[in-house]
Formats: sequence, structure tokens, C-alpha cells
Amino acid sequence: SSGINAEYGGFSGAPYTLMGYMIEGGGSKTMSKAKKWLYTQPEASHKLLKLLTKVIIAYLIEQVAAGAQLLQVFESSAEHLGPALFEKYSLPYLEEIAAGVKQGITERGLGDVPLIVFAKGAYHSISKLSYAGYNVVGLDWTVDPNIARDFCHIAVQGNLDPCALYSPKEDLIEKTTEMVRQFGVRNYIANLGHGIYPDMDPESVRTFVDTVHSVSEEIMKKGDPYSQLYT
Repeated sequence: SSGINAEYGGFSGAPYTLMGYMIEGGGSKTMSKAKKWLYTQPEASHKLLKLLTKVIIAYLIEQVAAGAQLLQVFESSAEHLGPALFEKYSLPYLEEIAAGVKQGITERGLGDVPLIVFAKGAYHSISKLSYAGYNVVGLDWTVDPNIARDFCHIAVQGNLDPCALYSPKEDLIEKTTEMVRQFGVRNYIANLGHGIYPDMDPESVRTFVDTVHSVSEEIMKKGDPYSQLYT
């Protein structure tokens, strides 16, 4: 019950995440080569991040022009940045993307498209992300729902551990039920706390979705505890 209805979503990696893949040449457990740039070549790092930001804005606007009804920006490598580095090399560019995309789709008469920002591991900056110009803050599975609600003033998305879908059906139902009840149904998009894995059983996905629907309906019938706090 986030007020967002969309069938076709678009997305892009965020500047620092893309920068990391460019410098590392692929995935990395530490992103140490990319972080080395931040410490040893700050001016070059900002120059690259600005170039990527410009391209990402144009890319997302074209996705809306092609029919995307919702956009999500993934800063998947935020987990490698502490609060200081995140606020210097990630957050400003995420803010610029939100502002630039909104301006671009308005100028082209493409309507109002909701924006979601997902910065994996940036639990320390949930509040700042909620003021970055997006409509929804995506949460990874390490974030406590109660803390997220306390520090985020807009809608949230998440955040079941993707590996929970390996659980037996009854355990999965229990974990999903707990997640929805903790978040409530106002200003909330139920989702996993990161991407789904290739070997996941489709029936587990079905159980997850069906449980989200049934528990949400039950909560709405009884009255959502967050209805007065998060509207």
C-alpha cells in the first residue's frame, strides 16, 4: 500500500557501483581498487562519477519514454563505503539523478514516475536517503524494519533475506508474515532485500507473494498500526 501502481519498471546501477565495475573489471568482494581511487585520486573519481551521473539520467529518462512506469536506482556497492565516503561519493550523485530525471521527464511531458533508491549496506544513511528526492527507499535484509520506520519519512521497500526462500514452506510463510507485520501496509512495498538467485524454486516465490497478499489483507481488515504515523 505505497500508492504506487506500475507494471513496467526501469532501472540503472548508480554511479559508484558502475565506477566500481569499471575499475575492478568485474565483481569484487572488497572493491579495494575502486576505493583506492577515492583515496588517491579524488578529483578523477568525482569527474568519472559526474560523467556516469549524466549518462544515467539520460538512460533513465529514455526508459520512461519507452514505457517504464517506475524507476529504481541500485547503489549495490554502497556496502563497501562507510558513512563519510558514502556521503561524499555516492549520496550527492544519487540526489542529482533524482532531480535530473524528474526535470527531464517533466520537460518531455512524460508524466510523474516514482523513483526508488536502493543502497545496499547504507543503513547508516537511511534518513539522508529519504530526503534525496526519491519516493521510496529500498532496504536490504540486514535492516531492522522498526529502525527503518523510525528514520525514513517516505515509503520503504523490502526486505526479506533472499536466502529465506530456500526455507521449507511453513518457515517461509512465518518469516514473510513477520516481515509484513513489522513494516505494516502503509507506505510499504513488500519485496526481497536484494536480488533473487537463479536456482530459486518458483514455488517458493509464489509462496512469498501469496503470503504477502494474504497477510496484508488481514492487516488492512484489522487496521494497520502504522496508518496514523505513515500516510
